[in-house]
Amino acid sequence: MASHASRERSAPTGLLSIGQVLARLTPEFPKLTASKLRYLEGEGIVTPARTESGYRKFSAGDLERLRLALTLQRDRYLPLDVIREHLAALDAAGSSADAELPASIVTRARRYRRDELLAAAGASTQLLNDAVSGGMIAPSDTHPESTVALLRALVALDRYGIEPRHLRPLRQSAERDVALVQSALSTLLRRTDSSSRGKAGEIAPELAARLDEVRTILVKDALAHLLS
Repeated sequence: MASHASRERSAPTGLLSIGQVLARLTPEFPKLTASKLRYLEGEGIVTPARTESGYRKFSAGDLERLRLALTLQRDRYLPLDVIREHLAALDAAGSSADAELPASIVTRARRYRRDELLAAAGASTQLLNDAVSGGMIAPSDTHPESTVALLRALVALDRYGIEPRHLRPLRQSAERDVALVQSALSTLLRRTDSSSRGKAGEIAPELAARLDEVRTILVKDALAHLLS
């Protein structure tokens, strides 16, 4: 697969507009919007060429990368940073987008059964049951990698006597954060057009990250005062 720079320098004829890309991809990804395509561009998944008027023009390689990224999001639950790393590795190796996924990515994308979850997190059955009943972990037959990380954190806290039931305020705080984000995006969320919904999908993670940043600073400051 050619690098971004080379694709821009030697952009072939027959480039696609953003509308044509949507027409080709929406049969596979019905929720795809122009806003989502722009978001993926901003995240470095593709770098389409630009006309003198500033219109985006996508190559066949761009279309291939978008299809792969959307498939990995939908089927493998991969975050964009992992997808971006995979695409960069393909670029470096000169491989096509249908190349086999490396084991490291497959591992991060896997779903864990209950017994696998317990083994991966080093957790007891009781702790997992408590986490589920306390609303920290959603009941499910399989769980993503994020649940493994969460359960590992609960195991570490449990060693100091902090049980899942003690963490209910954190769950409530997360729900309040979601309510704040929902309120901030209420104008966009009330609209039914795909562009507005896509824009809300872009802004929401950024707002969540800023709320988390504020919380982290407040906790650090409070701990510094406690230990001073």
